[in-house]
Amino acid sequence: MSHDHSHEIGNYNRSFAIGVTLNIVFVAIEASYGIFADSLALIADAGHNLSDVVSLMLAWGSSVLATKAATETRTYGFRKATVMASLASAIILLVALGGITWEAIGRFLNPKSVEGMTVIVVAAIGVIINTLTALLFIKGQQHDLNIRGAFLHMAADAGISLGVVVAGIFIIIKGWLWIDPVVSFMIVAVILVGTWRLLRDSINYAMDAVPDSIDIPAIRNYLMSIDHVNRIHDLHVWPLSTTEIALTVHIVVNDDSLDNNFLRNLQQHLHDHFGIEHSTIQVETSIGENDCMLDSHKCV
Repeated sequence: MSHDHSHEIGNYNRSFAIGVTLNIVFVAIEASYGIFADSLALIADAGHNLSDVVSLMLAWGSSVLATKAATETRTYGFRKATVMASLASAIILLVALGGITWEAIGRFLNPKSVEGMTVIVVAAIGVIINTLTALLFIKGQQHDLNIRGAFLHMAADAGISLGVVVAGIFIIIKGWLWIDPVVSFMIVAVILVGTWRLLRDSINYAMDAVPDSIDIPAIRNYLMSIDHVNRIHDLHVWPLSTTEIALTVHIVVNDDSLDNNFLRNLQQHLHDHFGIEHSTIQVETSIGENDCMLDSHKCV
């Protein structure tokens, strides 16, 4: 059973378009003011924000690709593109966090003040724009790794910009130069937790591991509880994309008169209770010798 997710993806097309547009405008503003204020920090942050625009476009493109029809050479279509995009987002985030940590260490060893009120004002604009963009994806990130990657990028930028504002204010009022790198370390630590989870889940999805939302023992118990089912074998569950889950299984029954409604009801239950979008079920009979090649402990 497979469902068309083009409508769901279409809902995020607007979010991606708004997010990309807002951030491109902000990158232009930040770079311009960086040159005007002779601020290397602003120019460098503009470059970092540009990489986030690339990440947004990567997530957007993969979401669109996932709706493309299957072909003879790609029988599951391009659904896996969303998994690859979420993995790329996690790697880009880790690289960015590493860069921020390195910069923070340098500033901790050699403290320097934020370069004037211009930097604080521009960073405050960044907080607003990145927070608004993150909010566009806050709902979808709970069940879609690809959307979570976009959300984390925007949330990370909002946090970093907020840190610049807070640190700048304290530096101007109190003269605490050390607060800038300390705030950066705190923000990196918070973002790293979410990024590490995104990386872990993305790698698992890329390796076709069972998604965390799936309870294999519960599925096995359900299948064994069905009337006329003697046993099951060759049970596999894996993610087709960041939003769709597939299942294959062979079930051995003691009744050779089961009709297509049996399969339909089984698929519907797997969909409604376990979130299985695409289930392929092979029914075998226990009457006579069962010579299924996949009914062996040697089989995957």
